[in-house]
Amino acid sequence: MRRFQTFQDLFKRYRRPGDLVFAGLFCLLALFLFVMLPQETQWVKRTKLFAQPAFWPVVSVGAMLLFSLLHLFGALVSDRIPGRGVEVLAWLKSVEYAGWFMAYVLMVPVVGYLAGSVVFACVLAWRLGYRSARWLLMSAVFAVVVVVVFKSLLQVKIPAGQVYELLPAGALRTFLMTYL
Repeated sequence: MRRFQTFQDLFKRYRRPGDLVFAGLFCLLALFLFVMLPQETQWVKRTKLFAQPAFWPVVSVGAMLLFSLLHLFGALVSDRIPGRGVEVLAWLKSVEYAGWFMAYVLMVPVVGYLAGSVVFACVLAWRLGYRSARWLLMSAVFAVVVVVVFKSLLQVKIPAGQVYELLPAGALRTFLMTYL
């Protein structure tokens, strides 16, 4: 086993671009969670330590904070490598898909689960570069299968879209609101 000569040797590691940014953001998240613990958890009098509602959250968030500080410290003492901006930009590109999902979540209560799922699947397929009629049709069929599985087989209760309220009262409206 090799002995470490300096403190920096102890934390020397092979870094990737963006490691310092990730370590900093993760440390800020852990610090935020640690600061919020008193408002989110409580210590109950005359209760054993391991049965306290706040005990395990404090242990887990405290460990998260400790190890994120160690990670940040290790990132600060490591050699700098180029490419941090490119790496962070790649991370930000993934946020686009969270935006697409949020648009879907906002669209479903308005147009309904079936129509929203079909539109979402087709638009996302188009965005990913699958622009032929074959891929768009496959996306629409996939969305219909998902809706059938969730609504019929799994019996997940999803509120009907507001667009169904425009239909005249009757059996068709009830069927659409219940199953689509």
